[in-house]
Amino acid sequence: MGKKTNPLRANTFRQEAPEEPKETTAPKETAKPERPPRRKKTEKPAKPKKEKRERKPVDERYLRVIGLFFLLIALYLLISFTSYVQTWKVDYEFANKVFSNFSLSHFLESQTPENWLGKVGALTAYLFISEWFGVASFLFILILFIAGMKFFLKISLLPLVKTLKYSFFGIVWTPVALSVIFPEEDILFGVYGFEINRILADFLGYSGMILLLAFILLSFLIIAFNVPFRWMKKKETAITEEQPGTVLEEPADEKAETAAEEEKPSGNKMIEELVSLEEEPLISELQVDEKPEPEVTPVSAGSNIELQIENPVEEAVSDTGQDGGKVHLGLDTKYDPTLDLPGYKFPHLDLLREYGSDEISINKEELEANKNRIVQTLNNYSIKIDKIKATIGPAVTLYEIVPEAGVRISKIKNLEDDIALSLSALGIRIIAPIPGKGTIGIEVPNKNPETVSMRSLLASEKFRNSTYELPLVLGKTIANETFIVDLAKMPHILMAGATGQGKSVGLNTIITSLLYKKHPSQIKFVMVDPKKVELSLFSKIERHFLAKLPDSEEAIITDTKKVIRTLNSLNIEMDNRYDLLQNAQVRNIKEYNEKFIARKLNPENHHAFLPYLILVVDEFADLIMTAGREIEHPLTRLAQLARAVGIHLVIATQRPSVNIITGTIKANFPARIAFRVISKIDSRTILDTGGADQLVGRGDMLLSTGSDLIRLQCAFVDTPEIETLTDYIGSQRGFPDAFHLPEFNEDEPEGSKEFDPDSRDELFTEAARLIVQNQQGSTSLIQRKLKLGYNRAGRIIDQLESAGIVGPFEGSKAREVRFRDLTQLEMHLKTIGEG
Repeated sequence: MGKKTNPLRANTFRQEAPEEPKETTAPKETAKPERPPRRKKTEKPAKPKKEKRERKPVDERYLRVIGLFFLLIALYLLISFTSYVQTWKVDYEFANKVFSNFSLSHFLESQTPENWLGKVGALTAYLFISEWFGVASFLFILILFIAGMKFFLKISLLPLVKTLKYSFFGIVWTPVALSVIFPEEDILFGVYGFEINRILADFLGYSGMILLLAFILLSFLIIAFNVPFRWMKKKETAITEEQPGTVLEEPADEKAETAAEEEKPSGNKMIEELVSLEEEPLISELQVDEKPEPEVTPVSAGSNIELQIENPVEEAVSDTGQDGGKVHLGLDTKYDPTLDLPGYKFPHLDLLREYGSDEISINKEELEANKNRIVQTLNNYSIKIDKIKATIGPAVTLYEIVPEAGVRISKIKNLEDDIALSLSALGIRIIAPIPGKGTIGIEVPNKNPETVSMRSLLASEKFRNSTYELPLVLGKTIANETFIVDLAKMPHILMAGATGQGKSVGLNTIITSLLYKKHPSQIKFVMVDPKKVELSLFSKIERHFLAKLPDSEEAIITDTKKVIRTLNSLNIEMDNRYDLLQNAQVRNIKEYNEKFIARKLNPENHHAFLPYLILVVDEFADLIMTAGREIEHPLTRLAQLARAVGIHLVIATQRPSVNIITGTIKANFPARIAFRVISKIDSRTILDTGGADQLVGRGDMLLSTGSDLIRLQCAFVDTPEIETLTDYIGSQRGFPDAFHLPEFNEDEPEGSKEFDPDSRDELFTEAARLIVQNQQGSTSLIQRKLKLGYNRAGRIIDQLESAGIVGPFEGSKAREVRFRDLTQLEMHLKTIGEG
């Protein structure tokens, strides 16, 4: 019982709520610079005052009487139950005789029991403990005591509604659990626990009952307290490049904070004054790329927008034009793969649009209003803070607060909905605590969010000077910093989000980043688009950046059968590349290409420069629904093994359910991007934690890299920009055809599998007749009718296929039955020696 009540006490921070706001709001209204906004706040409590005047003559006295009654009943039950636990044998015999005879004379004339409250106390305890819920009946005392204290003394020891919910669960679940653990101690679980135990044991058995009780308990802990049950977690290395400025600014901020603390006269000074001391260092933090100044100035990021991206690859290309480029020189020079397409020109930034400016306008009134509402909300729950400062991002502002000593973090974490209500904003997310800092973060969406243009991010120095193998510029952080990751280290990305929340734009951002950074000879895309409309614009760059099967007409794959062939072809390509790496005695594609560029590998031994292959799947849920395991198995194998040979996966889906994103797939995708989803269940499916359901949409996303969770505003690139970009690349001279993947033969021809009568199963003939009679070639039918295990039924169905009775495996469809009646089957069995 102690363990169940402790989490409840974590939510009990409303004891002094009626008194504290009166003391803190009064001086705020008298402050001269804040008179106009405070007048609006004084108008809000007017309605509650009217309600109190109406309730006092009607409700106040009756509530106190009811509360006093609850307290007396709780005390009465406590004495009765405690006494009954010690003297239950004598009290049990007395109460059992009274209830069995239903005689008033027996009740009056019988010997007085040993209960401290006499006969009535013995009967009451007998009903609750022996006849009903056992020792779980003590939870009724807790409910009455909490309600009595709230109504009589106006003291909220525990939230009343949550106490009712949790106590009800304990009353229902505890007796059954005790009846399993201590079956001989009847006083612990009562008649209710005994009967439920007997019913469940009859239907589910002893083991099934234990599993059911464990499932109910774990479900309750997850729903009530959001217990994650993650004790062991892999630690992934960080994939972001930390800005030196942000690391060096922290000690300066701490010095400013300590200096501000020294100026404070006493610890009882109002929180408003403590907050005002941090306003100047607060807003100076917003200047990510500039030195802090005392005055607030707009923040500029990516100021060198007019500069085009200069890729080192272009330096190896001649200026003589498309047809007059240099050719590969002798063995004394390094091999240059870009000379296979010497006239290629990298796209320039003018192809993309600029959405507004990169400066973030600081709205002091909005910052001050949000700050005061956060402080007031925390004060309402008796939570005092020492400092508060804000970092403004393009779409979200991060308020960092430092609570006073002794304040539990869980108290602030549980106020997420209350803070969202006070701010009248969606997408409130509390980070308690912020990793690497001794503060608690509250993320609040801006009223006027800024659009992060793809052009400004590509023009940033961080992207232009990036040394990553496959740099992806995803967007901007809350600190307005350009966020870049290396796909080669991730090594795969799983992306999910509801319709219209930015998932397709996120895919375009990833592809655009690589198109601006890589030469066509260095990277190839395998694009799968079941919806047939999202990735169709990239068909114009087929001869430059796309890969496909040799017999395929279109490079953008839309047919499910072609998707299966393509995935298996990628598996063959992966195996071939591993053979090349083994012969070259290297461990990964980077070492292999460096060795080939240095001309240490002979092309006559089938060695060649290996481009990176990026598999992009737009709607993964549709493929799983139509093909199932035929898609999942080769895809899982690629996710497990393809990283070292330069094959990376970017998979997107709008249905992050468990049957779509299975545990096997999640285990091989440590990097996950979540846009806004509908429910917390979807958020936990994709991120293993909540938060994605609280995003505001329109590119607001969370990136999980296994060890931390980062909130970003995704870069925006519109469809006309993609069309202009692909037109520019497609108009240039390309390769003769798209990059060809290895050929894949789906099935072996009929008759290649020889039937061996000596190795047949004993039930082979019976199973063949069963299949023909039902005209359904499925393993499950053999399992059910012949009562066999799955492995044996699978071997029989393979033997039936080898004998020509059923057709090959066709995914989710049943196998074709090649005989219509038993007569034809019997003739066939005689020919193969089974008649």
